Amino acid sequence: MLKITLKGGDIREVQENTTVDALCREISIGLYKSACAAKVDGKVVDLRYTLNTDCTVEILTFDSEEGKKAFWHTASHIMAQAVKRLYPEAKLAIGPATDSGFYYDFDNERPFTQEDLPKIEEEMKKIVKESLQLELFSLPRDKALELMKDEPYKVELINDLPEDATITFYKQGDFVDLCAGPHLPDTGRVKAFKLLSVTGAYWRGDSSRKMLQRIYGVAFPKASQLEEHLVKLEEAKKRDHNKLGRELEYFTTVDYIGQGLPILMPKGARVIQILQRFVEDEEQKRGYLLTKTPFMAKSDLYKISGHWDHYRDGMFVLGDPEKDKEVFALRPMTCPFQFQVYLARMRSYKDLPMRFNETSTLFRNEDSGEMHGLIRLRQFTISEGHIACRPDQLEEEFRGCVDLAMYMLKTLGLDDDVSYRFSKWDPNNRSKYIGSEEQWEEVQNRMREILDDLNIDYTEADGEAAFYGPKLDIQIRNVYGKEDTLITVQIDFQLAERFGMEYVDSDGQKKHPYVIHRTSIGCYERTLALLIEKYAGALPLWMSPEQVRVIPISEKQADAAKSVANKLRAAGLRIETDLRNEKVGYKIREAQIQKVPYMLIIGEREAAEGTVSVRSRKDGDIGVMALEEFIARACREVEEKVKN
Repeated sequence: MLKITLKGGDIREVQENTTVDALCREISIGLYKSACAAKVDGKVVDLRYTLNTDCTVEILTFDSEEGKKAFWHTASHIMAQAVKRLYPEAKLAIGPATDSGFYYDFDNERPFTQEDLPKIEEEMKKIVKESLQLELFSLPRDKALELMKDEPYKVELINDLPEDATITFYKQGDFVDLCAGPHLPDTGRVKAFKLLSVTGAYWRGDSSRKMLQRIYGVAFPKASQLEEHLVKLEEAKKRDHNKLGRELEYFTTVDYIGQGLPILMPKGARVIQILQRFVEDEEQKRGYLLTKTPFMAKSDLYKISGHWDHYRDGMFVLGDPEKDKEVFALRPMTCPFQFQVYLARMRSYKDLPMRFNETSTLFRNEDSGEMHGLIRLRQFTISEGHIACRPDQLEEEFRGCVDLAMYMLKTLGLDDDVSYRFSKWDPNNRSKYIGSEEQWEEVQNRMREILDDLNIDYTEADGEAAFYGPKLDIQIRNVYGKEDTLITVQIDFQLAERFGMEYVDSDGQKKHPYVIHRTSIGCYERTLALLIEKYAGALPLWMSPEQVRVIPISEKQADAAKSVANKLRAAGLRIETDLRNEKVGYKIREAQIQKVPYMLIIGEREAAEGTVSVRSRKDGDIGVMALEEFIARACREVEEKVKN
């Protein structure tokens, strides 16, 4: 008999070669019906997985992230099977689960359109009704290639696998797909689904490869869950910064300028200026030294730092390395530039820590398929900083970086929307990193101790570290549930040595400092996008590009309106005055649509008495008050950074 330790510590005894599915049934029929996959000794597996040693088992339902992904991955195969039934000549590419659903990429002679989706959904319903078993099998390379000979994209994927890789497939009825799984036991468990959209996507995200058709969808165990999700999607569309940010004129894009290169319009530029000043002032209070460094450098600099060998594909290179004597590249990060400030003279242990900050414009050659509004760009601005410190200062400085990041998130109102990821190296892909295994393990253990001391609830992710050290990634989701990194704090144990950064310690010996790479608010453009979505465009007063709109009822109050506006500006508030010959109701509605926090209405009585009729974006008509009273109210709200 095998001893199976369940989540929570309960131990079950089962016969050898018992499947996880059978174990679920033994525990409870309810669990058996809701199970999607399982974790056996930490590895996610199918429910058909056979247990042949003592182990720990966690049953994964749709309520877990891994369970959802197994569910959605199965839904993607159902969709692919439906497409192949309807369009036999369509070629299969890839079809993974995502953070919020699934997609599949196809190469079809006639590009799919939104009108094709209902037809594909109907075929999917038939496949679900058939309750086809998903069967896992493996083949040697030659037979795998023979099986997939009519699917060129699958053949390419097989050829790219390591020589010793186990090549696995899943079969459901007449449909077979190259896949590592895991999957649900049968198609009948996918009770409710919806195909959402169809877009173009380059094969492997490479703009030099063929454009494929990507169909997105989502699926749930119950129809009620699907309906709830679709309602949330409609709300998300209303908040989508890519739509709302353009409607409110925060930014625009132009095809002949290029993807990932937005134009910030006056409102967007103003918000980023407000955030930048806020960040730089706060960093100065915390002992940071401001720098301003070049936007580009010779390849020599990036060769020292390691970026030339480990990050060149993500850089914009100016010149031909094979022909030109000097080759330059736009900077993808600021660290090697700021290091030069440290290197300007020999440092003492008493000089440390040294904290450098910079509002840095960076350039990264992102794939065109990754571009999205202000979330992922090729040129962006970041609140970058680097700290050189002694080993005994590392924990305190790391703690200070996390404290600053959390202060920023709380002030912006984003602190409830984030999660924390401890990003480590991948020991199975050492060419991606610099440094020895011993160095990586030592620093990662040190960082884990720091994170535990800070009581941060984090997950660990192999392969997500920077090439020079591990990092804490503060993750945030957009309105559609897609996760991106907003803020990072990284421990670098290698670049100081590469650049010859030293300090004379108290014992008279020269030593290399630790370097902490960090952002305090992350990418300003991405933060702006998230703020637009968080507040549905109605930004808090302190960061609103237009805080007050002064509206005279008629031309007779125009001079009084101008006088009020001047007094508001003198108090430091951002003002617009609507002097158009339009009805006051029309002006108020327009200000509401443009999310202006306050409207001050001035009629004949207000002009005579020096008062204003105050209307709030949130609370409607507040009433008449003295101008000085309103100014005090608004300035207090700005000073306290009220998030309303």
